Amino acid sequence: MNDSNYLKTYKDFILFERRLSEHTVKNYFRDINLLMQLNKGVSLSSLKTSNIRTSISSLHAKGLSSNSLSRIISSWKSLFVFLIDQHKFKHNPVMEVKAPKKKKKLPQTLSVDQAIKLVEIEGDDFISLRDHAILELFYSSGLRLSELVNLKLEDINFSEEIISVLGKGKKMRIVPVGNKAIQSLQKWINVRAQLKNINDTSILFLTNKAKSLTQRAIQYRLKFWAKKQGLSENIHPHLLRHSFASHLLQSSQDLRAVQELLGHENISSTQIYTHLDFQHLSKTYDQAHPRAKKQKK
Repeated sequence: MNDSNYLKTYKDFILFERRLSEHTVKNYFRDINLLMQLNKGVSLSSLKTSNIRTSISSLHAKGLSSNSLSRIISSWKSLFVFLIDQHKFKHNPVMEVKAPKKKKKLPQTLSVDQAIKLVEIEGDDFISLRDHAILELFYSSGLRLSELVNLKLEDINFSEEIISVLGKGKKMRIVPVGNKAIQSLQKWINVRAQLKNINDTSILFLTNKAKSLTQRAIQYRLKFWAKKQGLSENIHPHLLRHSFASHLLQSSQDLRAVQELLGHENISSTQIYTHLDFQHLSKTYDQAHPRAKKQKK
């Protein structure tokens, strides 16, 4: 029996016995035709794993995505399962072949100029001063939204220019705060102190009725200021966190320091959380972050 006959019996099998739709069968055979084209002169019974790997490499080089290659491999594998079961083929050359891993998408970030444009809010009213402090702190210290919402007055150490942050897994970490953020926080706290019933809470960021700001409210405020400051990006808190990490890493080239500042247990699927001396972190931060540097007098 030649390859054409093998393929005809397979087509009949998936069409009439497995009752796959004509559209699905067409997709299967589109993938199988690729296999035949890439291995002209080699019979199905003679194909080896090396042939399959070479074929997948060729398709990958042509720009096919990991998802497409996974689908193709699945189609080829199913064919050989049938051939082994129905036509006594001895092995499945596709069994040990896997598609190349998907490329990890790099997180979207703002440029340094865009980030500074976003956080430099003007105005001395209650909302502007509060939102300015929020944006500066997001970008200054790379906080998660949940971390910022739960910050309390006592978490800020103005003399040391650091904050204590309760992160994921209820793990506490110390994070430097840039000079610009310190200034905006001091202005905000002065205004905050004028709220009525202020002694009822120590939460740092509040509404004008002395209620805690919700995560949703902060997300809305970021979008409001992005539009007002002329930025078209879909601004969200994690974008500022990504921008913080990207800009600091670009300047410092110190991956472990950035990992520590972000509070990541794993900065990637293969990297292990590493503790660093805090003085080293502060030095890296002060030298590298564009909003941490103090102005020369």
